[in-house]
Amino acid sequence: MPRRTATMLASTLMLIALLCAGVLISVPYAEMSPGPTVNTLDEHDGEPVLQITGRRTYEASGHLNMTTVRVTSPGFTMNLPQAVVGWLSRDAIVLPHDNLYPKGQTEEESTQENAEEFSESQESAKVAALKELHIPVTARVVVASVGKGTPAEGALHAGDVIKSVDGTAVRAREDVAKLVTRHKTGDKVVFAVVPAKEAAAAEKAGKDPMNTRNVVVETVDSPKGEGERRPVVGITAGTDHTFPFSIDIKLADVGGPSAGLMFALGIVDKLTPGDMTGGKFVAGTGTIDDAGKVGAIGGIGMKTVAARDAGARYFLTPADNCATAAQDTPEGLRLVKVRTIDDATRALKHIKAGQDDALPSCSKG
Repeated sequence: MPRRTATMLASTLMLIALLCAGVLISVPYAEMSPGPTVNTLDEHDGEPVLQITGRRTYEASGHLNMTTVRVTSPGFTMNLPQAVVGWLSRDAIVLPHDNLYPKGQTEEESTQENAEEFSESQESAKVAALKELHIPVTARVVVASVGKGTPAEGALHAGDVIKSVDGTAVRAREDVAKLVTRHKTGDKVVFAVVPAKEAAAAEKAGKDPMNTRNVVVETVDSPKGEGERRPVVGITAGTDHTFPFSIDIKLADVGGPSAGLMFALGIVDKLTPGDMTGGKFVAGTGTIDDAGKVGAIGGIGMKTVAARDAGARYFLTPADNCATAAQDTPEGLRLVKVRTIDDATRALKHIKAGQDDALPSCSKG
């Protein structure tokens, strides 16, 4: 065999060996890419995304699309060629696995966490939307969860309404921790609560839960690894709401809190005569709290690409994501900076009127 042919053959075999080795070598990375977008004003999988009963609603044209990001699962093992392809792709981001998933988090734990965040974002979206429309919403502090093996287990239950702690009225969920941490470890704390079943029955009847009972729970030191040691009883406090009519958000296979803003705007549009978008295609993202404040999200670059690919012309962007989003804005997409639901509704008025010059823009710096 001629030396030239032998050299080429050896080089080819080595290249094949390297490629095979690359496929077998796993790397500690994960990938994010643009996910589907869903119009909150329309249907998804054959049923309306927003289902409102007990209150008059109005037809809305145009789009108010929430955006998503596809991410590889916690258990996905990426090989070297896949990482290289991701690094070279304009519409994907490869980043360290631990940046997306805390070390040791299982796929089930990740799914559960995303589902809880999604549920909380829906609740806040409803509250923010109704407050924007000046429709009263009743809020109450509840036991959101009880830790296993803690003093509260068996004494307090998820769904119990917390009226007071040690005789001091509780008006916000943060009040509970403040009142408990006033104690020393081993002290007894008196909770005045309405049991979960009675609270649920009162809500169904449209009444404020009133029948309280006192529950005494002893404090213990907070678990190691949870920051500064402090007295705790083993509960997480949350906020529950009673709405004057039914609002259901139907959207499966989506997790996380980032759709809150777009759900809230969809609810406002459905409950408002006329059309907030003027028939135009608006997409966006952002968490939202009960007061209507819009928060930053992850994967903003992938969400702007998803919006552009779906046909959006405007993208409602959380102010804290603006600088990153502006670094590489997809062609034909206008980034609109928002800090609150008020900002967003004001921006939609400008979009509807064709007043693009009045829109607050995102800048790189």
